[in-house]
Amino acid sequence: QVQLVESGGGLVQAGGSLRLSCAASQRTVASYFMGWFRQAPGSEREFVAAINWSGGSTYYADSVKGRFTIARDNAKNTVYLQMNSLKPEDTAVYYCAASRVRVPRSEGVVDYWGQGTQVTVSS
Repeated sequence: QVQLVESGGGLVQAGGSLRLSCAASQRTVASYFMGWFRQAPGSEREFVAAINWSGGSTYYADSVKGRFTIARDNAKNTVYLQMNSLKPEDTAVYYCAASRVRVPRSEGVVDYWGQGTQVTVSS
């Protein structure tokens, strides 16, 4: 069983930055396509960003494009989400996701989920 553990969430003022990390229990990161999703209160979980196995291709939701950056360090089995210029509407629980078959831009292709980390952006 693969375990994904997120960290780095917290409370930040609008305009601030946070970096989320997702550490895998196995050599998951090197073999899997990885991504981040988020779920705000009362809303469905939505795609945020994804990265292919080599890190050569990245994908972003329009709402975060230009502000968030996804990256991976396969040697450390870790995926990162750098979040800059944060807005109150970015407030959500952020989930790390891993897929064996394709870049996880939808929930249907996700094989493993992390437990989530809370990000709260105050205005």
